This record gives sequence, structure tokens and C-alpha cells, in this order.
Amino acid sequence: MVAAVVLIRAARDRIPDAAREIADIEGVAEVYSVSGEWDLVAIVRVPEWEQIATVVTEKLARVGGIERTHTLTAFRVYSRKDL
Repeated sequence: MVAAVVLIRAARDRIPDAAREIADIEGVAEVYSVSGEWDLVAIVRVPEWEQIATVVTEKLARVGGIERTHTLTAFRVYSRKDL
């Protein structure tokens, strides 16, 4: 499993609708509404690296109201389960 964190800036009046639309994209595990410089954070989990590009550059790019994204691809996952 490959994971990525996508930071999303959206038009203020579109944040809730954009979040729901993003959450419906196959490969998006969760979407968080957050404070600070970014409005939403999407967690992407897919079986293969190439699918991150499909989710972010094809599917996510079609969501109305998104102004900017920044994608962080995870190399390793650390969690309590792993410890």
C-alpha cells in the first residue's frame, strides 16, 4: 500500500462541497477540514505508486473550487501498530 497526504486550498464557499466530492474519489481514504494555510487534507491510499498520479492529477484536479494542492508522498508509515 502506498500513501500520500494532499494539502488542499479551496475557495471558501466551496470547502464543504469540495471535501465531500474528494471523499468520494476512489483511493481517498479520508478528508480533514483543517485550520491554517490549507483548508483540507486528503489521505490517499492506493496499491501502486502510479495510482497516486491518477488520483491527484486526474480525479482531484476535476473537483470544483480547488485553488491549489501540495502532495506529500509517504515513504514509510510509523504507527503504534508497528511498535
